[in-house]
Amino acid sequence: MGYIQRIIEEDLSEKLLASGAVLVKGPKFCGKTETSKQFANSILEMDRNKQVPAIMATNPNLLLAGATPRLIDEWQEQPEIWNYVRHEVDDRKAKGQFILTGSSNPNDNVRLHSGAGRFTVVQMDTMTWQELGYSTGKIRMSDLLQGDYPSSFYSEGISLDFIIERMLIGGFPALLNESAKNALKISNGYIDLLCETDMSRVSDTKRDPLKVRSLLRSLARNTATMVDNKTLAQDVKSSDKNELSRNTIADYLDALNRLMILYEQPAFNPHVRSAASLRKSPKRHLCDTSLCVAALGLNREALLKDIKYTGFLFESLAIHELNVYAKANDATVFHYHDSYDLEIDAIVQKRNGDYAAFEIKLGVGFIDEAAANLNKFVKNIDTAKMNLPKSLNIITGTGMSYRRNDGINVISLAALGK
Repeated sequence: MGYIQRIIEEDLSEKLLASGAVLVKGPKFCGKTETSKQFANSILEMDRNKQVPAIMATNPNLLLAGATPRLIDEWQEQPEIWNYVRHEVDDRKAKGQFILTGSSNPNDNVRLHSGAGRFTVVQMDTMTWQELGYSTGKIRMSDLLQGDYPSSFYSEGISLDFIIERMLIGGFPALLNESAKNALKISNGYIDLLCETDMSRVSDTKRDPLKVRSLLRSLARNTATMVDNKTLAQDVKSSDKNELSRNTIADYLDALNRLMILYEQPAFNPHVRSAASLRKSPKRHLCDTSLCVAALGLNREALLKDIKYTGFLFESLAIHELNVYAKANDATVFHYHDSYDLEIDAIVQKRNGDYAAFEIKLGVGFIDEAAANLNKFVKNIDTAKMNLPKSLNIITGTGMSYRRNDGINVISLAALGK
């Protein structure tokens, strides 16, 4: 299969026109290099070229010579290259000179000067259903953020078997043509490499692979929830019979964030009428559902037997999709949870303050409950201080897409796009 177009390409193209260098970052094997190659006219592979360390020690500027945009792949292997790129951008006084790609962020002890005014950043994720061709994209995030919905639009739902298969395979480009069985084996290898090598390599700190695996299992078990570090420690102890201190958990979570394996969905902080206090903790997700099932050793049969957990996994999948489509519209994905236990799974908000609210349900049995939650949320907004959401939406898996009589949009994940 040839190269598949990615949603971030438009953002990458625009940022090359706006800045001297663009940093493309995302988890390992999500497709950063292949997409960046579509824009590059020369390439330097920092992790493969054996001459790089010697040149860095003698004349680093030699590494920057080449047709532009020049792609510097896995730049974090030699973090000081950042500062040389920054100076080169200043000297050349031209746009679109460099693309830097990386699957981890460097240590805090690496002294990097600000790239403000020289660098822009593109965050890349694993592939969405729209990119994979499993979503028509007929219901666009850009429209929902303006309060629009396709007139008289209707689409059928999709089968639970298909949803489970796609969650098992996930969105890493290398797995596109694999069966669920083969994809699980490859994802298991990804988890093994993460535990045994990447977590120690990311900051040159030896970390216990068994403890890393226990934490990943706990994060996978608690995906799409506001699980705190104390709960993670208790969960690891009760489920894996392993001891992880709070400090160890904090350190490991930081490493997972550096590797961009962990995504923390921030809390929304609206103006509300009631005396309810708002929860501030983020919801935690692994970067791809395939890593959740691999960390827990699950398969199709296990997900069919535990539909409650499969529902949480589907929520994590939908948040992944919303996150990519939101970024394509210069927006951020939040969640809402107050002290009265009213939860809204996702709030997508643009920089200008416009926002849309989303509940996420795997099946059709909870659609009315989701609609009631959305209506409660709207009634609680203090309209003297902020506007109401542009649209109220329920993302479903097995359900169809249509607009309810109360104006709430029910959207199949197989119809959602940017």
